[in-house]
Amino acid sequence: MNKKVAVLIDGGHLRVYAKRAQKAFVPDYIEKIALACATADEQIFRVLYYDCPLFEGNATLPVSGTQHHFTRPNNDWMKELAKRDFFAVRRGELKFRGFSLKKSRIPFTPTGPLDDNDFEPKFEQKGVDMRIGLDMATISANRSVDLIALVTNDTDCIPAMKHARRAGLQVVLIVVPGYSPAPDLVAHSDFRRNIAWPT
Repeated sequence: MNKKVAVLIDGGHLRVYAKRAQKAFVPDYIEKIALACATADEQIFRVLYYDCPLFEGNATLPVSGTQHHFTRPNNDWMKELAKRDFFAVRRGELKFRGFSLKKSRIPFTPTGPLDDNDFEPKFEQKGVDMRIGLDMATISANRSVDLIALVTNDTDCIPAMKHARRAGLQVVLIVVPGYSPAPDLVAHSDFRRNIAWPT
């Protein structure tokens, strides 16, 4: 009998490595990655995808002091992803956390005064790790699967990983190319599974 698997994907984490590898981060490709998280002798029960719609709102630019409006692009791709077989999308919220000097300007060498273009906005995901933890706890309580395949680098997930393992589920940490997982995540998973980028 095939093991039943729940695939939990932290979209913010996956997006970083997919873009570094110059992969198109679109529903078709996200679905291929999710399917690659299970082996041939495993059956995907559900894919839970966690992400935040991009920020929309006003902010004061750090040098000029003028107002800048962040426009949220169309997020219909998240609705499209939710329509895929086995998929459910959980939405967090993206919070604006001010501006920081661009890495290309560090260390700062004075070549003239700084301007707004020397800074980049900083955003923080809120609610994603909480939703992952709640879903892992629910899955553990229901024993609806045998194995949780987790795609994340968020150590805030560790208490939920411990809970799932104590409940008798296996927790597998999915490792995509270019990603070196946090040691604590490796320590609290049953094993790591390296997957290649789908073609």
